[in-house]
Amino acid sequence: MHPDEESLTGEPLLGGCSQQKPSDRLHGAYVIFFVLGIGSLLPWNFFITAKHYWMYKLQNCSNQAGPVGQQPSDLQDFFESYISIASTVPSVLCLIGNFLLINKVPASVRILSSLFVMLAVFLVITVLVKVDTSSWTTCFFVLTIGCVAIVSSASTVFTSSIFGLSSCFPMRNLQALISGQAMGGTISAVASVIDLAAAANVTDSALAYFLTADIFIVFCIMMYLLLPRLEYSRYYMNSQEESPSLATVPPDSSMEDEAEPEGTRSTSFLAKSTGIPPLRPILQKTALLGFCLFYIFFISIIIFPSLSSNIESVSKSSGSPWSTKYFAPLTSFLLYNFADWCGRQITAWIQMPGPKSKLLPTLVLLRTIFLPLFILSNYQPRAQIQAVVFNQDVYPVIFTALLGLSNGYLGTLVIIYGPKIVPKELAEAAGVMMTFYLMVGLAVGSAFSVVIVHLI
Repeated sequence: MHPDEESLTGEPLLGGCSQQKPSDRLHGAYVIFFVLGIGSLLPWNFFITAKHYWMYKLQNCSNQAGPVGQQPSDLQDFFESYISIASTVPSVLCLIGNFLLINKVPASVRILSSLFVMLAVFLVITVLVKVDTSSWTTCFFVLTIGCVAIVSSASTVFTSSIFGLSSCFPMRNLQALISGQAMGGTISAVASVIDLAAAANVTDSALAYFLTADIFIVFCIMMYLLLPRLEYSRYYMNSQEESPSLATVPPDSSMEDEAEPEGTRSTSFLAKSTGIPPLRPILQKTALLGFCLFYIFFISIIIFPSLSSNIESVSKSSGSPWSTKYFAPLTSFLLYNFADWCGRQITAWIQMPGPKSKLLPTLVLLRTIFLPLFILSNYQPRAQIQAVVFNQDVYPVIFTALLGLSNGYLGTLVIIYGPKIVPKELAEAAGVMMTFYLMVGLAVGSAFSVVIVHLI
């Protein structure tokens, strides 16, 4: 490993402090960051997984009088498109706002306030499960989209803030946070399959869904409040508070600045500033990693779930439960999320290639090959491209597993490298910036996925 990359896998520099580093007893901080990682995406995953509930609630009242009463309304047809817009745009705006507020609002305030906002919204959604909204479907739709925007915004603030906080800890804690996020997706996918198998009443299953999210958000609040009570956590959190102010770092600051004797630092470093973190040194250091992160999630969101979830079993005509009811939930949602989690877990033991290696962007660009692989699988319906080259069920299973595994591994590497290659005083801001690259990749990829689907 290159000498300037050794610190990426070890303890963060603490400004020459000679205090004995405490150990993470019983892996308490690791577990807390893992739980907070689950909590950062679990509410959102449970929100989008309850698709059957939203389709039930958004039935057009005029259609219910018919013999079937289940005809899709305009609200049902465009619900997922509206969700994408309502979640992506506010998230990007909130990331920008969170970056500007790094020095003005403490991380604890941003984290706790976002958790309480998510809890409040989910309590409203939970109450509405048992409310008859058939006479005001349009108003319910508007309210739901508003809840999507609020939950997505709060989740973005929470995620970027907790990423910034974890950047002050050793890398294993950041890896725990990222692995927890993938576990949140896996849990929601498992819940979806169980719900399909149980085939319970729509509102009862939705009530259980959202109550689970409510309880877990409360659990996350308790876990975060416990974090500063650990000696291990206080050691690194206090070192962050004593570090130089973000806003006082010169625009041309680099990692070599940390080697300067303490006496040569400007006395302005000793005062906590409320200014905006400087963008130029962060962008200079994270430009390549930022592109890698953008492209990783750009490719992933194009394929999952718009392409992968519409790949049908080649034996669907047999009518078996595997080929009709469970094929997409198992081979797309559950498999992808589990493979993604596995990829993130691997980074706890292997961190290569390094942040300055040319192999890293090469591997990221090679993931483009997944696009033709999925397009030439049994995607349905298809109007323009009729050829199905990979006409066995095993192919999309392999492709989805590799897509999720590479997304988890490469995405995690890039995210944990970002805050580690900038000066320590810019680590939190760099963590937020890496989240911004990720969200932009998701936003642009979501738009491209619509184009790709129409081209097929």
